[in-house]
Amino acid sequence: MTARPLRVGIVAGEASGDKLGAGLMAAIRERRPDTRFSGVGGQGMLAEGLDALAPLDALSVHGFKDPLLRLPKLWRLLVRLRRHFVAERADVVVGVDFNVFNLLLERSVKDRGIPTAHYVSPSVYFWRPGRIERIRRAADTVLALYPFEPALYARRGGNAVFVGHPMADEIGPNDGADEARERARDALGLPRERRVVALLPGSRRSEIRFLGRLFLDTAEHLHNSFDTPLFVIPTPTAGVHEAVRELIEGRGPQPNGLDVRVVRDQSRLVIAAADAVLAKSGTATLETLLLRRPMVVAYRMGALTAWIVRRLKKTDFVALPNILAGRELVPELLQERAEPAALARALIEQHQRRNADDDYLDACAHWHQRLRRGAAERAAEAVLALIVERRE
Repeated sequence: MTARPLRVGIVAGEASGDKLGAGLMAAIRERRPDTRFSGVGGQGMLAEGLDALAPLDALSVHGFKDPLLRLPKLWRLLVRLRRHFVAERADVVVGVDFNVFNLLLERSVKDRGIPTAHYVSPSVYFWRPGRIERIRRAADTVLALYPFEPALYARRGGNAVFVGHPMADEIGPNDGADEARERARDALGLPRERRVVALLPGSRRSEIRFLGRLFLDTAEHLHNSFDTPLFVIPTPTAGVHEAVRELIEGRGPQPNGLDVRVVRDQSRLVIAAADAVLAKSGTATLETLLLRRPMVVAYRMGALTAWIVRRLKKTDFVALPNILAGRELVPELLQERAEPAALARALIEQHQRRNADDDYLDACAHWHQRLRRGAAERAAEAVLALIVERRE
């Protein structure tokens, strides 16, 4: 009798999740070629053979108002996915990020006897660790990107497996070398001899509103401190690109010949091309660490939001490099401390420090090695282990 194919439900809600999901699917199929995948994903997951039950756009929501307006459609989709996975007797269901929707879906199918996994832990290490109670009721296991996360779950009766970070797998140990910087500049059409500073104010229009002007004002302060500096801003979407262009044009002629260039997409290439990086807190700081570039981290938000976050956060730091290291590996200037002159001074100090001692570079190499574990392969093994455990 022919063995029944493995049936895996997998749901991603945005482009970053589609990339993670595609890598996981490829790694599962390498181990179990008979696997059939169904769920929601984008082009990457479709290329890996996903039987799409809805387009990725069906889950794309932005801000606070959009999810409320689309709540009825999202709920109908959740019910339809649950019915499909139960009817086809899925061997496991994996939610890839997109936390609110996927955790609801995972709990609903778990209650019907299907093993579940959640790929990428919400930021319980930063705030609201009580969410672990809800997560463990939804997911049999969490596929964690950072080494400190499993212990957080274990303390509250949950289960998480450290699989490593896909970004550390993608970026090679030599991708931060001087030769790689020159190649990145050639690819972007940037002169090799200029001092290049990457400005990464964010990937959303709201972040450009809070940080865009601040970063450009900082560039003006840096203009006289670096020799013929060139400032480069990568923009991940057309909307952000337009917002940055409007901000630059609204300032009128740049003082003192300030040279600012805007590049669509290619944030990793811009970081690799840079001598120093000014970034908002977020994933870009980890990317900068892996590429061994000196950086300063800044963030501003509305006064009320900042007040709430300060009272809820559970870590001393907001930048991923500092959270990983457990110390201030890179400067964080937040809210009222995020002023142009202070940011410029900190960036100059970081640039000089990187050239004067090896502490930062040693830390970059250490964390690159810790996170470079073959995330997709380890995640696949953890997902398949769930199926074996349930069958036993």
